[in-house]
Amino acid sequence: MAESEVCVRNNHSAFLLHPDYRDQVSEAWFSPEYWGKRARPVSSGGRGGAWFVDAGGHQIVLRKYLRGGLMTRFSRSSYVFLGEQHVRSFAEFRLLNWLTEMQLPVPKPVAAWYRKVSPLHYQASIIIERIDDTTPLADLIGSLDDNGWRNLGVNLRRFHDAGVQHADLNCFNVLVRKGEFFLIDFDKGRIVPSLASARWKSANLERLARSLRKLAGVNAQERAWYFLMNGYNGSQEA
Repeated sequence: MAESEVCVRNNHSAFLLHPDYRDQVSEAWFSPEYWGKRARPVSSGGRGGAWFVDAGGHQIVLRKYLRGGLMTRFSRSSYVFLGEQHVRSFAEFRLLNWLTEMQLPVPKPVAAWYRKVSPLHYQASIIIERIDDTTPLADLIGSLDDNGWRNLGVNLRRFHDAGVQHADLNCFNVLVRKGEFFLIDFDKGRIVPSLASARWKSANLERLARSLRKLAGVNAQERAWYFLMNGYNGSQEA
């Protein structure tokens, strides 16, 4: 079996590497300050804490794990440590690794890092390859044609048929490039056992529908959703 990850440890921190990046990534890569002007903040979607980075021969995205909502009152960037197998960056790295091996349209993981800041808490970051020449679906809602929405539905069905549950399926986490669709940000994503109830699929789609309604309004959402579900259900009905 081919090696799927390399682990490097250093005192209270550790990081995983994709084998293709062996001997290239250091712990400094997880700091935007290390990159200086070669790191540019990502402006669309999310909670901040993400940067496009020109890493010489690689175009990558560095993302820190940050809390949202009420939990920011307690800590913006640290999480309770429940064992390394539960570290969010490691879990997302391994899920992306599996999805790329399945040839699903996601960014390839580069590296994942965490550091214990106390016996009970850790901070984490992940680095992924940047998918070139893409635009968030949120910026294309008014220009995507009916066939585009249908193709998006076909792609979402591929993920669901593979048991892939995206924890935050919204219009900013779908990237578009000339008729291709990619899903990003798999924090808290998981593979659902095949014998589990299929209700998670409906909830997953409804999350995307809410995002679409919020950005485009009810009428635009209903038309787009009609064709998206055509694709999802394998229908070619106009």
